[in-house]
Amino acid sequence: MKALKVRTASKKYPVMIGEHAVSLIKPFLASENVNFTKLLIITDENVGRLYLPALLEELAPFKSAVFTAPGGEQAKAIEFYYEAMTCALENGLDRNSLIIAFGGGAIGDLAGFVAATFMRGIRFIQVPTTILAHDSSVGGKTGINHHLGKNMIGAFHQPEAVFYDLNFLKSLPESEIRSGFAEVVKHGLIGDPALYNWLRNNVDDLGQIPLNQYETMLEKGIDVKASIVAEDAHEKGIRAYLNFGHTLGHAIEAEMGYGNFTHGEAVMIGMLFALEASRAEVGLTFDTDSLRSWIEKLGYSASIPEGLSKKGLMKRMKQDKKTVGGTTRFVLLADIGQPCLKDLTDTRIEFLLDNFLSSQK
Repeated sequence: MKALKVRTASKKYPVMIGEHAVSLIKPFLASENVNFTKLLIITDENVGRLYLPALLEELAPFKSAVFTAPGGEQAKAIEFYYEAMTCALENGLDRNSLIIAFGGGAIGDLAGFVAATFMRGIRFIQVPTTILAHDSSVGGKTGINHHLGKNMIGAFHQPEAVFYDLNFLKSLPESEIRSGFAEVVKHGLIGDPALYNWLRNNVDDLGQIPLNQYETMLEKGIDVKASIVAEDAHEKGIRAYLNFGHTLGHAIEAEMGYGNFTHGEAVMIGMLFALEASRAEVGLTFDTDSLRSWIEKLGYSASIPEGLSKKGLMKRMKQDKKTVGGTTRFVLLADIGQPCLKDLTDTRIEFLLDNFLSSQK
């Protein structure tokens, strides 16, 4: 079992990573520091079917209400946020109640936003069940989607604790493994060259990763994020580095229709684009061809999906949260582990996107 500590200006909290980490939730809830009136578990249909009975057994004798959302990104639609709020009210939650987010990144975002806004903010715990959620469960970003943009409605709200049970990863389909692994690669690229090299040397088949390797990569990935969040909890500065690959990635997700293309697979393409842009804009000398070959071997597409127009992608990128005053701010790399921010005009982005698209032919 790995134990990490996330520290922000407003809160510090534990992150427990390992097999059977859920067994630590009940003693945490029973401790003197956690005094709550009612408990609401927010999960999705897939996780609920597979693992909710086991979680409820672990939480006995605590009585828990349950709200179940659809699986995947659909959970972050505003109507399910409203339904989750209704569930909380109907079950008598108050300002001293506690929410448990039990699922992947979408459920963590939804449950965290419900916790952030219910009676102006109550406590919640993250119990992630996917690799992707190693990124979203730490750092306090919560939110839901608008049809004009991903995560446009949200709040910063730090959890009380994160319990990351690796046994939940055993049932993940390979597409979800690819989605989460992309964020691990991102953490290596922006903050830990040793992690990136370790991934390149140790992972050549996403379907054959042993739990001890998951423990290593998730610990190191979370450590990168925790160190950034400790300095900038509300994305006023360096926390923007965590958006590496996300500007184009979110545009691809939106253009494909949320849920039709996984977040991590879109971000992986976005990172390739950002690396190529880094070569042109800040002189990066990184071997992107080697990275491209590796990820294609792992089952990723290294190209923007067919049927997506440059015009549509440009429009989506202009709607990104990192766009200020009509200028889009990109996260680029001066070197591995050395991210930087660069404001790019529409004309420059279009030029870079043209080059990226032409390289796919």
